[in-house]
Amino acid sequence: MKALNLLCAILGITALHSAHADFIGLKGSIDYWQYNADLSHPQHNPAQSELDDDRGLAFSAAIEHPVPFLPNVKIKHINLQAESAESFSDVQRNQLDINYSDFILYYEILDNIINADVGAGVKSIEGDIRHNYTSTQDISETLPMLYAQAGVKLPLTGLSANAEVSVAGLNHEQVTDAQAELKYNFIDSALVDVGAKIGYRILDIQLQKDSDDEAKLKFKGPYLGVEAHF
Repeated sequence: MKALNLLCAILGITALHSAHADFIGLKGSIDYWQYNADLSHPQHNPAQSELDDDRGLAFSAAIEHPVPFLPNVKIKHINLQAESAESFSDVQRNQLDINYSDFILYYEILDNIINADVGAGVKSIEGDIRHNYTSTQDISETLPMLYAQAGVKLPLTGLSANAEVSVAGLNHEQVTDAQAELKYNFIDSALVDVGAKIGYRILDIQLQKDSDDEAKLKFKGPYLGVEAHF
């Protein structure tokens, strides 16, 4: 919810500065992610839990500007949900509901046919995991992260390829988030670029390593999306 509120604030700021579109740019995207979810609790029996495939909408927004030395800002957010097929009295044996957000400050180091960004920020992970009907683990983590993105455009085709990765860790928590995609711009004008994209994303989350509450989560699968650049 915090990430969505900040996203709305960014959109509002951009609208106020629409008259200065030559100086401030907004990128936004919405992805429909169909993912397979795996849950592992090494200290529990059974340690591995089978979860049904699920889906979610991933949002991202970024503000870019020409001010030297001042980083650009990007936010990513998705609500991750999954549950097992096993149930008792309408209660799933295993279930998770997690809000996952990135808050990123980054610099463009290349911006031409080849583009590249590098930066840092924090990951916010909030939610809960239910294991074996009765055991519920509350999650509230904020982790420092490193971020990198690289892409290439194919001139005169409207096609481009892009890859993005972020890595976070602190004490007994580690998170790796990577995705790669192909995009086709069906609108390419001086005012706005709009494109459709297809890609694949892998998200690994490890929490409370070497403790009784250790949990390993993995989400992976393809996504379809729309991206706009004003």
